[in-house]
Amino acid sequence: MLRILMVMLVVTALALVGWFGYQSLFGHRVIGIPDQPSEWQGRVDYRQLDQQLTALAQRPEMAGLAVGVVEEGEVRFVHTYGFANHSTGARVTPETVFRWASVSKTATGMLAATLANQGKLELKQPIARWPNSLRLPNGAESRLSIAQLLAHQTGLPKNAYDEKLESGEDPIEIRAKFAASPLKCAPGTCHSYQNVAFDAATEILGSAAKAPLSDAVTERFFRPLGMASASYGKDAMTKAKDWANPHKFREVRPVKEAYWRVPAAAGINSNITDFAKWMQAMMGARPDVLSVNALQLARIPRAQTPPLYSGALAAALSDAYYGLGLRSFAYNGQTLFGHSGAVDGYRATMIFDPKTRTGVVVMWNSNWGIPFRIPFAVFDSYHQRSGLRWLDLTDIPLPKSEPTPSK
Repeated sequence: MLRILMVMLVVTALALVGWFGYQSLFGHRVIGIPDQPSEWQGRVDYRQLDQQLTALAQRPEMAGLAVGVVEEGEVRFVHTYGFANHSTGARVTPETVFRWASVSKTATGMLAATLANQGKLELKQPIARWPNSLRLPNGAESRLSIAQLLAHQTGLPKNAYDEKLESGEDPIEIRAKFAASPLKCAPGTCHSYQNVAFDAATEILGSAAKAPLSDAVTERFFRPLGMASASYGKDAMTKAKDWANPHKFREVRPVKEAYWRVPAAAGINSNITDFAKWMQAMMGARPDVLSVNALQLARIPRAQTPPLYSGALAAALSDAYYGLGLRSFAYNGQTLFGHSGAVDGYRATMIFDPKTRTGVVVMWNSNWGIPFRIPFAVFDSYHQRSGLRWLDLTDIPLPKSEPTPSK
């Protein structure tokens, strides 16, 4: 028995030496992801994409960038660029945690669809049937359905009272004040994007799941999908070993907690590899976790929306709709799904085509909007379309000046 124990100790020691030796040689390499040029295989021209992303990341408006591409159901490209923290020189790696911002709404929508599919709530029920703090003019919460809440059909003005959230007010108290708010339209009749009002879903879905929203999403989705870096809240991100600081140009900015306090709307963090796992599941690759019926419920176009983005990108998209925390729109004949997010110092986007099982996830720690073009450059490459040069930066002037980094 003693001999067996000694053998086991020796084997464990050798394994640890091998692991730490591997780490010293290969640094932040993550086994099993295609983060090297020799591993980039598929219809997309990944070497050209890498060159374009390298040039993009070197712009003064950028700090760090993480990109993942799923092609025909498989992760084919993962690469990172630039700095997680310019002040310390820390680089972005595949393990660097960023914020999802409003892409978090996709997990909220999927939880609602899953609970509805399991008969634990009815999407057509008025939100007043469940404990929540949202109050609307003339008691409209007794008529607004859960599905309409998750499709941003409250009737409130766009981003209503976000400024109160940013100034530090409690989201629960803010939602009570909506009873005296002016309306853009009758509740349930138009789309008007929300954060604080949308976050009433934290209360409703938590009650239906019999667990806090963050726990319900983590246990039902993130753990089964192997998304070990996925979390909710400021503390979970800033206590991670490797996380991206917000920047304005090359100046590291303070981390602002405001939108983490509306978890259903903007509470999630993860690294790029786990972000790609979520997109694969949203495409239908993991029906054991996100069922076919739940995905179909989430994708139903419930409210037509204004054009997405701005400029040339807005002009290239059409037929924009919102489902349960999920957008859909047409691009060059394909119906794409996904969501984008923006909070101070962070941006994220996830866009995919479930028919070809191809999509893109991107996260960056600055406020520049040009990286929102990256998924469309990838789709053009996949479909071998020429002429649309989304990542050609030659016509985009450099900023006239940068702020002097604070010491």
